[in-house]
Amino acid sequence: MDLLPVFLDVKRRPCLVVGGGETALRKVRNLLRAGAAVQVVAPKLHRELQVLADQGKLEQIARSFSEEDVAGMQLVIAATDDSQVNQRVAQLAKAREIPVNVVDRPEDCTFILPSVIDRDPVVVAVSTTRTSPALARLLRIRLESLIPAGYGRLAAFCARYRDVVKRRLPDVQTRRRLWDRVLQGGVAERVFSGHLEEADAAMERELALAQKSRGMGEVYLVGSGPGDPDLLTFRALRLMQQADVVIYDRLVAQPILDLVRRDARRIYAGKERNHHVMRQEEINRLLTELAQQGLRVLRLKGGDPFIFGRGGEEIDTLAAAGIPFQVVPGITAASGCATYTGIPLTHRDYAQSVTFVTGHLKDGSMDLNWEQLAQPRQTVVFYMGLIGLEIIVKQLMRHGVSPQMPIALVQQGTTPQQKVYSGTLSNILEIVQRDPPKPPSLIIVGEVVRLRDKLNWFRTSTEASEKE
Repeated sequence: MDLLPVFLDVKRRPCLVVGGGETALRKVRNLLRAGAAVQVVAPKLHRELQVLADQGKLEQIARSFSEEDVAGMQLVIAATDDSQVNQRVAQLAKAREIPVNVVDRPEDCTFILPSVIDRDPVVVAVSTTRTSPALARLLRIRLESLIPAGYGRLAAFCARYRDVVKRRLPDVQTRRRLWDRVLQGGVAERVFSGHLEEADAAMERELALAQKSRGMGEVYLVGSGPGDPDLLTFRALRLMQQADVVIYDRLVAQPILDLVRRDARRIYAGKERNHHVMRQEEINRLLTELAQQGLRVLRLKGGDPFIFGRGGEEIDTLAAAGIPFQVVPGITAASGCATYTGIPLTHRDYAQSVTFVTGHLKDGSMDLNWEQLAQPRQTVVFYMGLIGLEIIVKQLMRHGVSPQMPIALVQQGTTPQQKVYSGTLSNILEIVQRDPPKPPSLIIVGEVVRLRDKLNWFRTSTEASEKE
């Protein structure tokens, strides 16, 4: 984050705009909406600025800019068509440590004016940190459609109940859960539709329910997918934003973790082969204890919780303890990585079935049904099989699979760092020896791997440079 987002209170504060053209007009409008006392320095004003001046909504200083104009200002905006004047304004404002914005000169600015969605008292600001104002405007337009005017009424409604909720629900966690239900449920819908009396009645029911159910939290078991945050479900994202505490694994990508509510407590559970920061039994106990403290606990897992994610063990413990829980599936690594490498897991010309296999069992061994895995016209996907790659290759060939059978290793699949090692059972060990892959990596074995060159649609910068 290159800039700190800040909302300034400029009500009745002196703010200077240097310039009297159409660009200055846009800046003046924003300042007036925020209640600023605006001074405009310009020999001549745009006709709409002149109207505002005639109405007494701004003060015009009808001359060219002078050094003393910046004295005592809360902030300064340089909006002339003379770059030298704009630069002089910036220098003088910076010397006095006054925030200054120079139109179309981000390098001279100490603050920028973002694109704004105004749903007073709700204000949403969008910035691309000086890189692309056009993109910021596009995002604002899209957000306009997602934030109806009723959000202003909803904010006023919440303000009216704020002290009531604090008085009746002294526990902070209980209040948070109440507001999450209110803002995403029937109360908000009634406010949006203008049925405020019904909204009041619904709010009273929510308050009564919250007072009765104090003391018990909930666990959200959420699959975060293979790495690309765009693959999260809407429900997963909503629960990630509600959680009071998150327990996450090594395979959860940082961009996904960044989407968790900022003030949520974070606990790293590790879960790496032969090195667990927390044993599974400790995780099960912690989930139970945190929920019994009244917290909303997010158990965030890479991929899908019920595919080699030990989610079943965790909710078994929660169910036995009477802890409420939800399970949100995620895109499993096999599906995500295969799709992002252009390898269909099934194809009527090559494979009529697909098998998911874990590369190591609970005791660390690899005692698999090799005869079944060696059957023709199927795709076999090995999770956590990187360390046992040599065993996988030798056992498949020993049980009749052709040495020319295609195989692919997908490292950090679905992310910009994705890297694919492809070859055959006979040469894949030599390939990875030259450039050893790193976890997390997935192994795909089957004739469908031959389709990768033809169907590969997701090319990372690494792959593009290798092609060149």
